[in-house]
Amino acid sequence: MAVHGYVPNELLGRLVGARLYSVQFVYDYVQLQFDCPGGDLPVLTCDAMPAVTVVHGAYTDGQPGYADALRSLITATVISTEEAVGVGLRLELDTGALSLHPAPAELTGPEIATLNGFADRRWMCWRPGEDSFEDIA
Repeated sequence: MAVHGYVPNELLGRLVGARLYSVQFVYDYVQLQFDCPGGDLPVLTCDAMPAVTVVHGAYTDGQPGYADALRSLITATVISTEEAVGVGLRLELDTGALSLHPAPAELTGPEIATLNGFADRRWMCWRPGEDSFEDIA
């Protein structure tokens, strides 16, 4: 049985071509649900709220218009992804962008984000101090 090592952007990159079809706010986190051309239905659960950039500006959680900006990305298609130390996670969509690189004060628990929902059961959990978030302690 092969053991898979962590490769930055390998799993996140599978969202390229996927459409954001649902944004669900749940207490202190948000779930972003996608549908992929191959039939996968991945979910990116953000325990730290992502920053949102749309044509009208950039928004962070708590700012007026944040929820509307995030919801405006529903039906947008992911055109590229980036995952790296100093960047965290970034999704470029055809109508905006989502980025997740929280300050330590913005952390609400032991996890920053989780990506799952692929047919092959691959998943990833990002935590402060690990992988692409090793710069956040």
